[in-house]
Amino acid sequence: MKSKLSFIFLFFFSISFFANAENVQKITINGLVNIDRGTVLSYLPIESGDEAPSKEAEKRIIQALNKTNFFKKVELNYLGSELVINLQENPIIKFIEFKNYKEDRVLSVDIVEDIIENFSLKVGKIFSKKNIDRLLNDLKNLYADNAYYKTTIEVKYDLDLQNRIGIEIIFDEGERALISSMTIHGNNFFPDNDLLDLFDIGEADFFLINWFTDRDEFSRQSFDAGLSAITQKYLDAGFLDIKIIKENVVYNQNQDKLDIQIHINEGTQFKINEIQFTGNLLDFNVNRIRQEITLGRNDIFNRAEIIKGIKSITKLFQDKGFAYTKTTLNVSAIPNSDTLKIVINIDPDSRIFINRITISGNHSTQDDVIRREMKLLEGSLYSKTDLEQSISRIKRLGYFSDVSYELNRHPDKNKMDMSIKVVEQKTGEISIGLSHSNSTGAAINAGISQNNILGTGNVLDARVSNSEAVEELSFYFKNPHINKLGHSLSYGFTSKTINASDLDTSNYVLDETSFILGYGVPISQDSNAFSDLKISNVGLTCGYSLKNYDEVGQCNSNDDLDMSLSFSYVENSLNDYYFPTDGLRNSYKLNLGLPVGDFNYYILETSRNSYTPILDKEVLKFATRFNIASGYGGKELPFYKRFFEGGASSIRGFDFNSLGEKYITTGKPRGGELSLVSTLAIGTPGARIGIDNKNIRLSTFIDAGLIATKHSDFDPGNLRASTGAELTWLTPIGPVGIHYAIPFLKKANDATSSFSFELGTKF
Repeated sequence: MKSKLSFIFLFFFSISFFANAENVQKITINGLVNIDRGTVLSYLPIESGDEAPSKEAEKRIIQALNKTNFFKKVELNYLGSELVINLQENPIIKFIEFKNYKEDRVLSVDIVEDIIENFSLKVGKIFSKKNIDRLLNDLKNLYADNAYYKTTIEVKYDLDLQNRIGIEIIFDEGERALISSMTIHGNNFFPDNDLLDLFDIGEADFFLINWFTDRDEFSRQSFDAGLSAITQKYLDAGFLDIKIIKENVVYNQNQDKLDIQIHINEGTQFKINEIQFTGNLLDFNVNRIRQEITLGRNDIFNRAEIIKGIKSITKLFQDKGFAYTKTTLNVSAIPNSDTLKIVINIDPDSRIFINRITISGNHSTQDDVIRREMKLLEGSLYSKTDLEQSISRIKRLGYFSDVSYELNRHPDKNKMDMSIKVVEQKTGEISIGLSHSNSTGAAINAGISQNNILGTGNVLDARVSNSEAVEELSFYFKNPHINKLGHSLSYGFTSKTINASDLDTSNYVLDETSFILGYGVPISQDSNAFSDLKISNVGLTCGYSLKNYDEVGQCNSNDDLDMSLSFSYVENSLNDYYFPTDGLRNSYKLNLGLPVGDFNYYILETSRNSYTPILDKEVLKFATRFNIASGYGGKELPFYKRFFEGGASSIRGFDFNSLGEKYITTGKPRGGELSLVSTLAIGTPGARIGIDNKNIRLSTFIDAGLIATKHSDFDPGNLRASTGAELTWLTPIGPVGIHYAIPFLKKANDATSSFSFELGTKF
């Protein structure tokens, strides 16, 4: 009897169990319009054949679908073995617009595009209210970080019958809260002003200056950068424990002003106790390595100097072929003292040889023209210095607007591949037609001028010109590498008639036919010497206005053969042709009128251009040139060989060739046997002033110089000077310079011209 009762109990229990554990046989999804069924199924934590979901499992299904942000409403029903999912889709974005914000206050077109991308708000994406809420929160914080505390942001929606939504985000930015006060507390070593000057923001400058600098406009990014600069300044002075312990940016709503307080704890100033070098020093003497560190025992620790020294040490090893040298720094305080122990560990890795060099981007320039400028060749030992010099030499050619390189380690760990990428720049022109120049007037011309003819690196200049001032037929050719030693050969001829009265110089006509032959040799890595022989036949006709001057003697002479020999030396270590940021270019040229001709004279021309990086991306340029000329052997310097100054390539702000003593009869300048011109300029890339073009530079400058008719006439009182700004643009047709200059040292009868335009200019 008991066994029968047990059997009946187990039978009904099994029926009840399997009834409750019925599987899902079908999943029905309702409400899909833009999203396909497969996408929904891929997010479900259940599929056909699984056990029927419990209440907890149903919650997990709803959570999984809500997490996609595809749906504004999700409902589940379980009918027998069928799971029914009812969905209401979020709309598709048909447009999104940001309205009424002022460009580059806080937002810009580029920032808006990034926002749309980062918050998944692009047209065609599925709309999510959560994304809009996150966006509004971030926008409010962004405006607050830039002191726009009264900004309001409104969102408007436009939902159509196809379940597509348009979004308008409308801004009322209000005015930015300006900085009323900014103070620093806790600093004893550095004065307040030294630290506050590290910020691009702060209390307002003098109102005329502040109109340009906007110094009192708060920006969280600028504020954080200033705090980092304070920390760095203290680290460089040996304060390793420097801390910004508090920063208060307090908004006064009634005055709409900001008061900023910064509290710092300077900590201890540390000195150096010892510097040790560990690792593999190869065959370097420790004292040789130590020379790269400018600091020593008992010197105040300077983090920037130590890092600079480490870079120099690394370069020492890289120049020996160890391209992947790793140099690590460990700084530890010696207990119970204010001194530090510095340990520099050197791991040279393996010696590296150049495996393959590839050049790309040179569609016109031949590979050999680039390769002959390189000190690194395939199969040679790697050297960091040789690599840097090679890239600088390629840039100095003037054929390319950009030169970059990439190094890739070869599977054979002792080799590396190098790829050099160049962007070619227009290096010449073929012209025919009409033109106008500030110096020579209107002209009919035809010619070809090419510094890289057919991509060979050779120079060709041939032209015919007939202008108001100059009639010219000329040909010039130069091969800068006639052999593997880097020697150069040049030759050319010129037939020219100059009407000086149309050049605003003097009253004469010069007819000259010349032939020139030149040869050059390299002296060192960055210097070359040249010699040129020039033979000219000269015809000179003087106007009536010269009769009362010394020039009349030369006009009445029968001298017509001018044979001159010139010697020049050029040293060039600039790191770029058009926009150098470092290095110098020195040039010295002596031109002698030989006694075998009818003219005995010497002309010495010297120039120096140096570029030094300053601040962040700014460059300090100093350029000067000194020219002196005279006759010898009882003869005068031909007056048409005098120097003239004034104009775009001289002292800007003054008319072309207008400076110096004037002819009384015509009022035109006589020129001089001595001239001195100097320029001091600070250049900045276009990106610093909001121009996103790496081929644009803006600079401010001061030009100063003088000219003396005779050496004995040299008088500092004749100095002229101007200041202004220049925009230099490397265009597809060549470099262009636009100058605006204001003379501040001038004489009453000086001819001035504030605006000038120049082709072929460089910074």
